[in-house]
Amino acid sequence: MVWLRNIPFVVLFVCAASWAGEADRFANVEVTSQHIGGTVHMLVGAGGNIAVSVGDDGTLIVDDQFAPLASRIQGAVDELGGNRPKLVLNTHYHGDHTGSNAFFGEAGTIIAHDNVRIRLVNDDNVQRIALPLVTFDDGLTVHFNDDEIALIHLPHGHTDGDSAVWFKNANVLHMGDQLFNGRFPYIDIEGGGTVSGYMQNLETILELVPEDIRIIPGHGELANVITVAENLEVIRATQKMVVDALDGGDSVEAVIERGLGDDYATWGSGFINEERWIRILDADRQGATGSRR
Repeated sequence: MVWLRNIPFVVLFVCAASWAGEADRFANVEVTSQHIGGTVHMLVGAGGNIAVSVGDDGTLIVDDQFAPLASRIQGAVDELGGNRPKLVLNTHYHGDHTGSNAFFGEAGTIIAHDNVRIRLVNDDNVQRIALPLVTFDDGLTVHFNDDEIALIHLPHGHTDGDSAVWFKNANVLHMGDQLFNGRFPYIDIEGGGTVSGYMQNLETILELVPEDIRIIPGHGELANVITVAENLEVIRATQKMVVDALDGGDSVEAVIERGLGDDYATWGSGFINEERWIRILDADRQGATGSRR
């Protein structure tokens, strides 16, 4: 380890602290499973919710959270009677949904929308093995474990590469981050997302799926069409409230100081708090493509 002699101690200390912090962040995370329908289970850990199908054809997963959790995710799959996934479906490109791609890409084929691969290819931190090998534009159908699995592109909502994954025979839908159940959503404007697109995509899902379908959100508890409609109404109402105030001459700081009212107090308890949601609505209103102000 002669090369260490030329590296300042403080640099080594900072790197070690960073590595330790990353490990500590996930040290107590437990990956748990819940049967949803047919061959489909939902895994919950840290990051986006995962769907797992285990059956005669093998194992398929939808999203795979953060890299440090890969072995724990595989452990949860093993407990369900599965093995290393043959297919890995990514709902979009964010790291809390694709972080374990490199681990699962060693044995499985990764499938995602065209724009997911484009964004991951352009990320220097993403390994080649973590890239989708199969991509699509509007949609794709996968036949696996006696199920017809439809990947449906939902354009310019959360990002520009989102897909919903519909297990038609199991009557289960994984919506990725097109649904933050009971929470304000994150709209990745730099990643091609828009608030209007997000709302349109929720309307599309409500028109498309049966009323009794079980819905796995990107974040939050298991949902259904009623909770999707409730999420849509909250987004629509708060967008109108904020845009009307800004169009009326209020500054974004004044809107933040006044807040959205008690009716929406619990919706800011997730990744996007009330202030961040207001700033997203402001940036979206301006057609912003840069970072939040």
